Amino acid sequence: MAGAGAIYLFGTYSKEIKAPLGYDQTTLNLLGFSKDLGATVGVLSGLVAEVTPTWFVLLLGAALNFGGYFMIWLAVTEKIAKPKVWQMCIYICIGANSQNFANTGALVTSVKNFPESRGSMLGLLKGYTGLSGAVMTQIYLAVYGNDSKSLILLIGWLPAAISVIFVYTIRTMKPVRHPNEIRVFHHFLFASIVLAVFLMAITLTEKLVTFSKAEYAGVTTVVCFLVFTPLFISIREELLVWNIKKRPINPPTEITVEKPKPVVETKQEASEPGSSKQVGEKAQKSCFLTIFDRPERGEDYTILQALTSIDMLVLFLATFCGLGSSLTAVDNLGQIGESLGYPNKTVTSFVSLVSIWNYFGRVFSGFVSESLIVKYKLPRPLMMTMVLLLACIGYLLVAFPVPGSLYVASIIIGFSFGAQLPLLFAIISELFGLKYYSTLFNCGQLASPLGSYIFNVKLTGMLYDREALKDLAKRGLTRSSVKELTCIGTHCFRLPFIILASVTFFGALSSLILVVRTRKFYKSDIYKKYRENAESL
Repeated sequence: MAGAGAIYLFGTYSKEIKAPLGYDQTTLNLLGFSKDLGATVGVLSGLVAEVTPTWFVLLLGAALNFGGYFMIWLAVTEKIAKPKVWQMCIYICIGANSQNFANTGALVTSVKNFPESRGSMLGLLKGYTGLSGAVMTQIYLAVYGNDSKSLILLIGWLPAAISVIFVYTIRTMKPVRHPNEIRVFHHFLFASIVLAVFLMAITLTEKLVTFSKAEYAGVTTVVCFLVFTPLFISIREELLVWNIKKRPINPPTEITVEKPKPVVETKQEASEPGSSKQVGEKAQKSCFLTIFDRPERGEDYTILQALTSIDMLVLFLATFCGLGSSLTAVDNLGQIGESLGYPNKTVTSFVSLVSIWNYFGRVFSGFVSESLIVKYKLPRPLMMTMVLLLACIGYLLVAFPVPGSLYVASIIIGFSFGAQLPLLFAIISELFGLKYYSTLFNCGQLASPLGSYIFNVKLTGMLYDREALKDLAKRGLTRSSVKELTCIGTHCFRLPFIILASVTFFGALSSLILVVRTRKFYKSDIYKKYRENAESL
C-alpha cells in the first residue's frame, strides 16, 4: 500500500505536464479529473476480484500502472509526438485506475482476514497509501534528483515492481483471531507513526537545508527500512505462533466419541417460513426480484440491494460533496502555491505535508472510530460528519489566505481527505456485509469522480482561467500572446474555495441523516456473528 498512492503526487508533477504540452488550467484540471475518475471507479477491479484469485488482480494492476504512467512520461519528455488531450486523459486514467487493483487485492483480503478489527486494519493500510506520496518523493530525490519528469517514470515502474514481488503473499485465510491481535496492530501503528514523523521532519528540513545526493540516499535507506518494519513484526509473530504450535499437548485421559443423530425434516417443518427448503428456494430467486427484499443491516446484501438502499444513497451524497471537494483541493495545490508566490521547492513541501497528514487522518479515523464503536457504541458515520466540518476550515484558509496559512491548510486538507476513505470503506462493510465487499467498496467511491469533475473542471478550473484572463487584459495582453495561462494573487482561488466549503458543509449535514438512521444498529454487537463464525471453525 505504500506504493499505491501515486495519484497524490499529481500536484508535484502537474506543472511538468502543463508547460511542455501548453495546457491551460481547465485542460490540466480535466487531466486531474481523469486521474480521479480512474482512481475511484474501481468497479472493474471489484468484479475481476469476484471471479479471479488475488494474485491475478495484483498483476493486472501492475501492468496497467506501468503502461499508463510510462506513456505520460514519454509524452512530457517529447520522446513521442504530442498526444491529443483525450489520449493523455486515457493514459492518466489507466495509470490511476491501477491503484484500485492494489486496493482491492490488499484491502478486501485484509478485511476478510480480520473482520473484527476492520476499522484499525483499513486505517493502517490506507494510512500507508497516504504516506506513499512522501515515500516516493524521497526515493525519486535520491534516484533522479530534483527532476519532476523523472518522478512520472518512477511512479510507473516502482508500484508495478512492488506488486510483482509481493504478489503471492496476499491471500485470504481463515479468520482465526490472533491471541495478541490488538497488541500487534498497535505495534504496526507505532511503526507507521515513526515513519510519518520521520518523513515530516525530513520534509521540513529539506525546506531549510539543501541535501546532497548522498544525503538523499541515506534518508531514503532509513525510509525504506521503516516501510519494511511491519514485515519484520509479522515475521516475528508468525515465528511466535509456530513455536507455540510445536509445544507438546498433554493427551486427554478419556476420549468420548458422540455420533450426531440424523435429522429428519417433517412436512410441517418443511412448510415453516424459516426452513432450509424455503431458504434454498429463496436463494434461487433472481437478484432483480430481491432488490427491495433487503435483509437487516449488517447481513450480506446483494449488489443491487446495497446500491438501491437509502443508506448507500446518503453515503453517495456525502462522498460526492466531501471527497469531490477534497480531490479538487489536492489536485490544485501546486497551482495554489504558485498563485500565492511560493517557490517550487515549497510547493513540493505542501504536497508532502498533504501526503503525511493524509496518513494521520486515515489512521486516526480508523483507530478512533473503532474505539468509539467498541467503548461507547457511537455510529461510525458521526466521525465522517466531524471530518467534513474540519475540511471546511481548510478550504476557507485557502479562500482567505494569510502569510503561512497554506501550511495549515495543507495539513487540514490532507488530514480530512485521508480520514474519509477508511470511514467510507468500514461503513460499507458494516452495513452491507462482506459477501460482495470487493465490488461494493469500489462502488462506494463512484460519487467522488463526479464531484471532482464538477468542482475541479467545471468550477475551479474555469474560475481560475477567468481570473487569469482578467489579469492578462489588465496588462494589455491576450490568451494567444502567452503559452501558459497563469494567475498570480489571492483572488485566483477565492470564489472556488468558498463554494467548496459550502458544498462540504452540506455534505456534513447529509451525513447526519446516516447517523440518525444507523444509531440503533451501532448500539448492538455488530461483530457478534464474526466471533461465532471464528469459534465454529
